Amino acid sequence: MRLAALVQTEEGLWQEPDYGDCPLPSATADSVSGAYRQCSNYAHYDVCNWMVPAHTDQAFCAACRPNQVIPNLDRPGNLDKWYRIERAKRRLIYALLNLGLPMQTRDLNPSGGLGFAFLSKLDAAPGEIVTTGHANGLITINIDEADPSLRERMRLDMDEKYRTLVGHWRHEIGHYFWDVLIRDGGRLDSFRALFGDEQVSYSQALDEHYEKGAPADWQDAFISSYAASHPWEDWAETWAHYLHIVDTLETGEHFGIAIERRMPDGTVQRAEPDYDPYDTEQFQPIIDDWLPLTFALNSINRSMGLADLYPFVLWQPVIDKLAFIHRVVRQSRIATG
Repeated sequence: MRLAALVQTEEGLWQEPDYGDCPLPSATADSVSGAYRQCSNYAHYDVCNWMVPAHTDQAFCAACRPNQVIPNLDRPGNLDKWYRIERAKRRLIYALLNLGLPMQTRDLNPSGGLGFAFLSKLDAAPGEIVTTGHANGLITINIDEADPSLRERMRLDMDEKYRTLVGHWRHEIGHYFWDVLIRDGGRLDSFRALFGDEQVSYSQALDEHYEKGAPADWQDAFISSYAASHPWEDWAETWAHYLHIVDTLETGEHFGIAIERRMPDGTVQRAEPDYDPYDTEQFQPIIDDWLPLTFALNSINRSMGLADLYPFVLWQPVIDKLAFIHRVVRQSRIATG
């Protein structure tokens, strides 16, 4: 049995998502009651489960349309890796569409539009380096990291608390949106006031980070040690965590999760995300629910002998950066309808 991804209306009906003015999908009012066909990557490779309106000439869904390079499917195991990467990417695209963020694919903006390339070190030319990264809208994903054992080994080698495919997507798309929302959005001054001056040498900053490590007090102002390496990475890391937070809270809201914990001083700590975090004007309710919720979820994981669900500490400077991102997202959503 196969399932198709559509969205539910307030009346309980299922229809094509409303993408507003976002040029990435191709939605029309006439298609709401019409027929649908599978995304080409669904029909031919079974690595997708999204649909497109049958009356359009689009072969690919909103999530697959930015793909520029797909994995070498002649290599055994790559189809499964591609499936895992696409599954994580759909969660990203779902969030971006819910946030109403402006996205252009490279067919509309060849020099800076959004594009995805899935590469492997096993298929690289001699001397070619394959890494997960971003450059001028093109996000490259090293598909070898779809192997959980390899990804865990890299996490340990790099002394990271967390390393997932969806985390890679959320981080790299942050670089894309820095270009779109900060550099091209007239927000450089406000960005620099919180994150620092991005004009300092990026390559030199990364070299120093890998050679010397992060400052001993990095946790006072950064979400991760890597975020302390350069303002661009601080933004991308914080952006990724913003997406972690709103997506997890939305899931909590759907399941009706509520937390109530009596503190040693007699006060009661509560979390009840009974709102849509993707469409909430103020950031304070989000962080007020996030902190007690993750404390509870981390404790549950520990009861099972598992690693913390969210192994990070959010001090006020980090919360201020998250709130800034929320404001930028809200302003961009309003600007794009």
